[in-house]
Amino acid sequence: MTQLIDFNEENSNTSKNPTFDSILQARLSRRGLLRGSVGTVGTALLGGFGVAACGGGDDAVAAAPAAAALMGFGAVAKSLADVVSVPAGYTANVIYALGDPLTANTSAFKNDGTDADFENRAGDHHDGMEWFGLDASGKPSASAVDRGLLAMNHEATTDETRSSFFLHANGGTSTLPRPAAEVDKETAIHGISVVEVKSTSGKWATVAGSAFNFRLTCLSDVEMSGPARGNALLVTKYSTNATRTRGTLNNCGTGKTPWGSFLTGEENWAGYFFRSATDDTARANNKSVASLKRYGRSQGAASRHGWETGGVADKYARWNNSQSGTSADGSDDYRNELNGMGYIVEIDAYTKTRTAKKRSALGRFAHESASFSAPVAGKPLAVYMGDDSRGEYIYKFVSAANWDAADASPANVIATGDKYLDSGKLYVAKFNNDGSGQWVELSISNAVIAAYAGYAFADQADVCVNARLAADAVGATKMDRPEWCGVNPANGEIYFTLTNNSNRRAEPASGQNAPDAANPRAYTDLKGTTVQAGNPNGHILRVKEATAGSAATSFTWDIYAFGAQSDADASKVNLSNLTSDQDFSSPDGLVFSPATGVMWIQTDDGAYTDVTNCMMLAAVPGQVGDGAKKTLSYTRADGTTLAVDTFVGKAPGTQLKRFLVGPKACEITGLTETPDGKAIFVNIQHPGETTAMADVADPTKYTSQWPSNAGYGAGKRPRSATIVITKNDGGKIGT
Repeated sequence: MTQLIDFNEENSNTSKNPTFDSILQARLSRRGLLRGSVGTVGTALLGGFGVAACGGGDDAVAAAPAAAALMGFGAVAKSLADVVSVPAGYTANVIYALGDPLTANTSAFKNDGTDADFENRAGDHHDGMEWFGLDASGKPSASAVDRGLLAMNHEATTDETRSSFFLHANGGTSTLPRPAAEVDKETAIHGISVVEVKSTSGKWATVAGSAFNFRLTCLSDVEMSGPARGNALLVTKYSTNATRTRGTLNNCGTGKTPWGSFLTGEENWAGYFFRSATDDTARANNKSVASLKRYGRSQGAASRHGWETGGVADKYARWNNSQSGTSADGSDDYRNELNGMGYIVEIDAYTKTRTAKKRSALGRFAHESASFSAPVAGKPLAVYMGDDSRGEYIYKFVSAANWDAADASPANVIATGDKYLDSGKLYVAKFNNDGSGQWVELSISNAVIAAYAGYAFADQADVCVNARLAADAVGATKMDRPEWCGVNPANGEIYFTLTNNSNRRAEPASGQNAPDAANPRAYTDLKGTTVQAGNPNGHILRVKEATAGSAATSFTWDIYAFGAQSDADASKVNLSNLTSDQDFSSPDGLVFSPATGVMWIQTDDGAYTDVTNCMMLAAVPGQVGDGAKKTLSYTRADGTTLAVDTFVGKAPGTQLKRFLVGPKACEITGLTETPDGKAIFVNIQHPGETTAMADVADPTKYTSQWPSNAGYGAGKRPRSATIVITKNDGGKIGT
């Protein structure tokens, strides 16, 4: 099988920011014996189509039902089968897969590598998504439950080693230069799609010819907004006045605003761009070099797919981030192109003619989801976000404008977004070793930022565009790859998935992170006979704002659950006492149900996949402070012992269960629901991604044949797809 490149494993944070004074070391492992680990300590998950039955975003805050009304389903067992498994009493059906037509004139998908016209088809790597209801007449409706739009991210394409071989008839071209026709397919399957879905006599399906359906790709025209609009950092050949950019890329998590628009996060976009081996010199080693390195593009960096070699046309040239022109401002090349990626993008899902906007005030980094605090009239809104790379940070944005309930149903959602998302304060989190924390404002008026030796900030636009460097300057806490976040409708607490970090070490070398209170584990784990070091299983952290709520600058925190195999050492790895009905690894997607209050947890795992495919779990979480302080002790190489305190929530017990297990080599990601909570939509991303390119002509060698093996669609090549899950008795999901 191929060895996949994980572009989430970017590690460009070389700052000296503290990760707490207490350092851990131990000797742990996973298979019952926990070999070679680092410590002693004094999490949990959730758990079909194929379909085996076993025996939205945070856009509203609703009163959570009593726990007794939830979690009545039987936990789904771990599985390595090439199916989607859901509990007994539930049904899952595929409704929308890579290549499905979005217009009446688009041909049926053959799934043999000869298909074209991907600008009018479902993209690849279905990820975060949100529901937008429609009434019977086709008008927007917040209460509609049987007709609506799914606004959905298409993050990437299967096989990142250059050619996206399942898209091409004979696997494509992995050498340079890449053929233009192949590049055009691959760029078109990135971005977002909006597709109408409808339930007729209880059966859900897409509406292929709907006038609402549309795509945005990484070549679509997008407007810049906020502090960076018109700034010199965004001048390119495409937009010499720095007000526009081209496309949205590597879209991962989502959000839904209180005024009804769709938010998509641009995640690991840097690797799509090429830089020449002499570009530092071409730039005269100016400050742009420091920015490029901090965002993962050192000179000589090869691009992920070689799109810049597709031809001389501008749509290919824009992937070359090198300084090649002679202008002083970058208006004759794409030296500044990277500065146009890495934002939260706002989209009107109902109105495809309305131009999307990149909200620069929310900072530029590897964005996952964007979750809002509960809207309170007369109070500002907070937007919580994570930067998904090793050793990166957790952020929040607080709007300058106070919430006005009259804005809940505006005529123009993008104009309302201008009001709440273009002006405000951007903060980064510091987690203290006593269970407290601070939100530190990232502002040019902060003397520490203005005088930072690592980068000369010019203005607030520069701070937003280079948010990572500003966060370095103020000493933010390096985290274990912050991914999705969600706000608990029961109490307003914020949950962050920290998926894993292979760079945690009790005694870190250069470029590695020491354990700290908020990221306390550094151990070795076994995947078969392969040793995995760091924090391979991840954890879920939660934050409680101080009394000022959304505008608070301080908080308390603890760790809701640690990912671990159930038979791992409970004093060192399985700190949350997970059982076989709930053990998990690498939490990623996290969505609270407004209808039920259930917290859905989804995994993107490479550490536990010798035991089970990726999964989704349901949880009814408690609250910050419901557990206890624990101390992990680590023996260093010189024989001395160091200890670090951490704060672990109450063991989840029966309030955490595995609800779903996916097909082979997939990731489970993205979830939204109808307002009544009786249908949930879940994405199955990149099944079969470990298939070797050499085996593209032989379906028997595919790692997965899902969803064709479940009766959906033509061909046998695996496809990312959306499933809908309903309860056979018509009840709410998770009860």
